[in-house]
This record gives sequence, C-alpha cells and structure tokens, in this order.
Amino acid sequence: MLKTILFVVLGLVVLAVAFVLLLALRQPDTFRIQRSTVIGAPADRIYPLIADLRRMNSWNPFAKKDPQIQIRYRGPAGGPGAAYDFSGNKEVGKGSIEVTEAIAPTRVAMKLDTIAPMEGHHAILFSLAPDGGNSTRVTWSMEGASPFLGKVMGVVFNMDKMVGGAFDAGLADLKTQAEKPL
Repeated sequence: MLKTILFVVLGLVVLAVAFVLLLALRQPDTFRIQRSTVIGAPADRIYPLIADLRRMNSWNPFAKKDPQIQIRYRGPAGGPGAAYDFSGNKEVGKGSIEVTEAIAPTRVAMKLDTIAPMEGHHAILFSLAPDGGNSTRVTWSMEGASPFLGKVMGVVFNMDKMVGGAFDAGLADLKTQAEKPL
C-alpha cells in the first residue's frame, strides 16, 4: 500500500514537472518589462537623476535591496561610458551596468549584464517626454533574451509583476526626489 502511494505521488510530481517544462517551451524567446509615471518636474531636472549613476542609485530599488551591496563605479559619473560593477545578496546578484547612450534630457539607454544568480544581458531604457505643463512622463523599460531557465521561472513566477513592481517603486522614489523643492 505504501509503495502504491509513493508511486502515485512520484507520478504526480513527474507530471507536474513535465507540465511546467512544456509550458516553458511555449514562452517567448524574449521579454520586455515596462512601467511609467508622470513626474511634476521638467525633464531637465529629472534627467541628471538617471544619467548620473551615483544619483540613480539613491532611488534605484535594486541597489536598495541589499544594504551591504558592493558597488565599484568606473568611467565618468554620467553619460556614455559611466558604469558600475555590483555584488550583493541573492536578491541583487552580481553584474554590471553601463550607460550606452544619453541624450539630454529625453533618453538614457543602459546595458545590464548579470553574472549571478543567472547570466543575462539586458537593454534598459529611460525615456522622458513632456506631459502637459511642467510635468514629464518617465518610462523605464528592460528587455532581453529569455533563456530556457528564465522561461521556466516565468511559468512559476510572474516576472512582469515582480520586476515591474520594483520599477514602480523606483519610479515613485525618483518622483519624490525630482519633485522636492529646490
């Protein structure tokens, strides 16, 4: 009787794993996550908070996930070539980020390369567009390839909600900083 129960449980586990793997195979080969918010400040006031990586890390939700994060800046403080290497806890991981394009005050593009917990190479874009009066719509997006392990994780976890939630939190902090009186 115990053998039969174990066999049935094992069979159900194998079926569940096979089902998840099958769903993963049907996931797209790329991903894109995007969030935006309207900030009550002109783009030229917001832009330096993004293009200068040290200032960006004052509101960056990923840098805030580990109070002990190690960051080593390199290159200029902002604009193309500005970069840093990071190493943090399991939520932060290890990798680097580099500004690849900066068009003041409307666009900052970056390259995010992660080593841990999973290797990845992603494009990040911040776009700033006027949104009536003295307000600016800031859009933060990230896109990249979705390897098989990423597809499996996407079946089990809602990555858009998880990463998008961090983007929402970061944009809220950026908004707070940009809207502070001078």
